[in-house]
Amino acid sequence: MTKVFRRIYSYKFLLPAAIVYIVIFIVPTLMSFFFSLTRWNLSTYEFIGLKNFQMFFSEPSLLIGFKNTAIYAVVTSGLKVVLGLLLGVFLTLGLRLTGYLRSVVFFPTLVSTIAVGITFTVMMHPTEGIINMGLQMLGIDGPDWLGDRKLALLSVAFVDVWKGVGFATVIYIAGILSIPQEYYEALQIDGGNSWNKFWSIIVPLSRPATNSVIILSFIGGLRSFDLIWAMTKGGPGFATDVIASIIYKQYQGGFYGLATAGNVILFIFVTLLVYPLSRYLTKNEVDL
Repeated sequence: MTKVFRRIYSYKFLLPAAIVYIVIFIVPTLMSFFFSLTRWNLSTYEFIGLKNFQMFFSEPSLLIGFKNTAIYAVVTSGLKVVLGLLLGVFLTLGLRLTGYLRSVVFFPTLVSTIAVGITFTVMMHPTEGIINMGLQMLGIDGPDWLGDRKLALLSVAFVDVWKGVGFATVIYIAGILSIPQEYYEALQIDGGNSWNKFWSIIVPLSRPATNSVIILSFIGGLRSFDLIWAMTKGGPGFATDVIASIIYKQYQGGFYGLATAGNVILFIFVTLLVYPLSRYLTKNEVDL
């Protein structure tokens, strides 16, 4: 009886967190699934079954949206892993300006995404932007970064990397600093050089940090909307349309049930990609 009482008593400490989780996540998720089966507005709704899903999958730009979403997520997460790791190694070398440099690298993460989007839209202007003006001084004709269908999505992705690599770097710094010094001492005794230190110790033993950066960046890339909308609004044409921007356009048009169905599809799409990726990555983590 005492054990049962202690168990119930300990579960009471979890109750506040459980209530918050249910109210903020579970209830809205279930409501989204329900309203995706209806035609609704702010006051009434009408149950229509799976018609919203049929209409969403008949969206002409949907295939482009799925392709752009996948490309955007892979490019941004891949670059954040590579750059975050390199910056993390550089910022753990014990340089005199390490604290200042860490602040500089992390600062873009703190800036509003919309502000970053507007700023880079101005900087990437084909004739008056500071980027192309700088290239012009070097005798290079800069492209129309956001107006060229082939470059627009990658241009936004690079801005996303610039803004988010600081967060990835912080994760890597924590992972690298958690590696026991005994590994470095053993490598030094064996006559290893800096490359051996990086490739044989830092890369494998910072795998948990790498996994975290991949998963968080990949999820963020699949769900990305605000930066893309601030810079291109899905254009030119459908060149930078992602699933989230397609959903937002449906909300703008007053098709709330259709947009809710799109959100459900996006939720399922992200889950189907991220869950097996997470299982695969964590299965091969190295224990320190």
